[in-house]
Amino acid sequence: MAAPRANLAAGRKVIVIGGGFGGIAAGLRARALGFEVTLLDRLDQLGGRGRVVRHDGFHFDAGPTVITAPFLLDELFALFGEDRRDHVPLLPVTPFYRVRFVDGRHFDLTGDADAMRGEVVRFCQQDLPGYEKMQRHSAELYRVGYERYSAQPFHKLATMMTAFPEIVRLSGHRSVYSIVRRYLRDDSLRRVFSLQPLLVGGHPFHTSGLYALIQHLERTHGVWFPKGGTGALVAGLGALMRRQGIAVRLQADVARLLHENGRITGVALATGETLPADAVIANADAPAIYADLLPSLKRRRWTDRKLDRLDYSMGLFVFYFGTNRRYETTAHHTILLGQRYRELLDEIFGRGVEVPDDLSLYLHRPTATDPDMAPPGCDAFYVLAPVPNLRSGIDWAVAAPRLRDRLVAMMEARELPELSAAIVTESWMTPQTFSEEYRSRHGAGFSVSPRLLQSAWFRFHNKSEEVRGLYLVGAGTHPGAGLPGVLTSAKVVETLLKEDAR
Repeated sequence: MAAPRANLAAGRKVIVIGGGFGGIAAGLRARALGFEVTLLDRLDQLGGRGRVVRHDGFHFDAGPTVITAPFLLDELFALFGEDRRDHVPLLPVTPFYRVRFVDGRHFDLTGDADAMRGEVVRFCQQDLPGYEKMQRHSAELYRVGYERYSAQPFHKLATMMTAFPEIVRLSGHRSVYSIVRRYLRDDSLRRVFSLQPLLVGGHPFHTSGLYALIQHLERTHGVWFPKGGTGALVAGLGALMRRQGIAVRLQADVARLLHENGRITGVALATGETLPADAVIANADAPAIYADLLPSLKRRRWTDRKLDRLDYSMGLFVFYFGTNRRYETTAHHTILLGQRYRELLDEIFGRGVEVPDDLSLYLHRPTATDPDMAPPGCDAFYVLAPVPNLRSGIDWAVAAPRLRDRLVAMMEARELPELSAAIVTESWMTPQTFSEEYRSRHGAGFSVSPRLLQSAWFRFHNKSEEVRGLYLVGAGTHPGAGLPGVLTSAKVVETLLKEDAR
């Protein structure tokens, strides 16, 4: 076992709640500082929303499928003098995404600058100068929003006050769609370049314009897929934890956080077992941490009333299926846009009482990059439909099978011919599943939505203001959802642990 790189906290115990990417990354960073680390997860496998679903020889990644900042993964192995490439190879994905319109046209997003210009010209030649300006704007947003502030702790208002002038200068107070609309006139191109907030649970017309930096992030660092799927990445990180002496306990359900005199003292499991700790890093859904794990604490900021008034992301219906044939012309990541755009988004993010009639879908075909995700001659897929979260009151026991049939019909008509006859295995997840298995408030797919007034200082702080010794990582915390955001939240906690250990 390699020695930690520092000894700031020798003999001090940290408990990590949740074995998603945020919890794994935070546990590794705490271990590298010298803490004794125990990671607890209530499920029977690591990964959280990145766990693996296996059926009949098919491998399905349950959640995240897009790797856009591989350097964040490299850092975790490098903490202990290891090379990520020796354990988890990453395969390039091209195109990054194929966006298909109802009229049959498609737009391929890639990292090739000339090819991207060609795609823009193919849709609207007059928009090429605006596209170039938009790329420069995205690069500046990346330099400021990601490189300068994403790993910066935002639990102090002074930090927000320092950052706010630059946020305003770069139109971060406006929406992603408003930034795209400033540069592009063609409606189809506006849709293509404003879709990225949906990957982190945001409404493109309401999400902070800072998220337009995703364009530059993907163009600069590429889009990747782990050999063996995201589950192989989880397995590689799990093995790294065990090599470094991190104790991993699965099916360990934390019932509440223990605290005394305003400070965390440990955790209590649902079995009644208690575990002492000098600090706790929670990778659970941020609202649930306060509402469910600290029920007796008199909270000053995150009161039940405050939690109820937050704006939560949409829900997700995820349909996993394997086929007895291959669809060679279908890209790894395909987005099937519906006829409507803003109207559909408003229904999904609002409090509608039913699933909209027309949907836009994200279709994931990992076997386009790694054929070993399915038996020979077969394809593995999942299709994700953004849907209203549980505030809608939709009865998913009734709605799920009906939606499944609608999705199959839509994919069969637009992308996967004769699909209904080709499916040989299937399963699905609904917002109710997210609520029950991940304890996600309202079954939201990405915790709280990334509006400006729910970002940075306004988002859940990585260092709790309610009780000392509690740190938060994951989608609901700063800097936000998506793998880059979740992994970066662990970097923020590393900085806070260093400061507090000193």
